[in-house]
Amino acid sequence: MPPATRAGQPCCCRRRRQRPAAGVAAARPANEAQPARPSDTPGSAIGPLSPHLSRSSHQAFVALGANLADPVAQVRAAAEALTRLPQSRVLRVSSFYRTAPVGIRGQPDFINAVAALVTTLAPHELLDELFVVERQFGRRRDFPQAPRTLDLDLLLYDQLSLDGERLRLPHPRMHLRAFVIAPLLEIAPDCHIPGRGSAAAWLPALSQQRIERLAP
Repeated sequence: MPPATRAGQPCCCRRRRQRPAAGVAAARPANEAQPARPSDTPGSAIGPLSPHLSRSSHQAFVALGANLADPVAQVRAAAEALTRLPQSRVLRVSSFYRTAPVGIRGQPDFINAVAALVTTLAPHELLDELFVVERQFGRRRDFPQAPRTLDLDLLLYDQLSLDGERLRLPHPRMHLRAFVIAPLLEIAPDCHIPGRGSAAAWLPALSQQRIERLAP
């Protein structure tokens, strides 16, 4: 049974002193996170990972990625935009990671990060708000795995499993992507993926995927 907050709400992880995710190729050392705004310092702590939540609050993890139009600036601005989501509060944002594109070759490297947030929005409501942010950044969906100015993926919502046309939880490919697992483990080292087990257990199998943590 997944751990719970004091309010009885299931949580994807237990709070623990963060450690660098093992197996990240060419990772640069990063200073321990201090309270900051996501636009100031990647990898910053926005608040405690497991706060005292109300019974209607839920913990969610969102992946951020971009490889067009100054992707570092895009992801930094997107992290700031997440702080303005309705009925939500950003808790932590991981460091930024430079990663090789998946699937389609010949496109620029991506900049990726993962954010943890608490929200009273329902899963589909949160997804719709993420789509709004993507559109604000000029996101187009011309074809799968196309280059993009911003990509926001809802990875986890508590320990909910959902298989719908618009939304599948947990994200069906998150455990196969180093650019998701590495930043996720940075901010939630004990994270559990419903139906997949420990997120950390998947990292060794992803060691051939090129990924580099950027210095703050």
